[in-house]
Amino acid sequence: MRLLTGTASWTDPTLLACGRFPMAEVDSSYYAMPTAENAYLWAQRTPEDFVFNIKAFRLFTGHQTPLSALPADIRRELPDWPEPFIYHDRMPADLRDELWRRYQLALEPLRMPGKLGAVHFQFPPWIRRDARGRARVADCARRMEEHLVSVEFRHRSWFESPSATADTLAFERDLGVAHTVVDSPQGFDNTVPAIWECTHPELTLLRLHGRNTATWNVSGAASSGRFQYEYSEQELAELAERFLRLAAQSAQAHAVFNTNFEDQGMRNAAAFAAALAPA
Repeated sequence: MRLLTGTASWTDPTLLACGRFPMAEVDSSYYAMPTAENAYLWAQRTPEDFVFNIKAFRLFTGHQTPLSALPADIRRELPDWPEPFIYHDRMPADLRDELWRRYQLALEPLRMPGKLGAVHFQFPPWIRRDARGRARVADCARRMEEHLVSVEFRHRSWFESPSATADTLAFERDLGVAHTVVDSPQGFDNTVPAIWECTHPELTLLRLHGRNTATWNVSGAASSGRFQYEYSEQELAELAERFLRLAAQSAQAHAVFNTNFEDQGMRNAAAFAAALAPA
């Protein structure tokens, strides 16, 4: 069992200057299509056993995507598109397929040396536990079946009752994807409870967004401002205990801190890693 702790919102200067974590989550790949050139540089600039989790491009998960986030040649194929945004299910099928193909090619410089961990699909709050939502999740899993895929939901319907939870976990297992244990503020339609389960023998995944209810749904500010939170020693000790128990069910376990306001992510991750260390 390999336990890895790291941060989201990877950037070369902060992570490499810090040098203390064995993994990171790349979030820039959510906002724009990654390139093989950048992936190669990431692989070259990190230790041999370093692991990258890659956040899936927002178009694939059903998020509203600015046309400006698409590659220039793809945009040229949409000259008369009536809006500055586009959604996956409204895009011409051949262009969708081409984006998926390029996305997987861009990951090859990480996959080949063994530095690619999970490709993480964080679905928006309008992806619910219904036929349409299941179809979107299943399509992502099918297209990425040669990769280790993790999924994270942002609508309470997926885990709103014991029967819904059991159904969702069975769905994840059937698709062969890793369930994400989510630590986040509670009491909102766009949050889910922390369901401490493992659905894939290769990966246990914990993503921590902080517990700041006051900022969770604040709009207009930088995304990092929504995740201002410094976990207490007691909170981290409780999380570490549960994480260790669950991690025994898989070959590796990743704890990713998305509390990316200033250096909170690094402080939280370092304190969590210390809590995992044997006395």
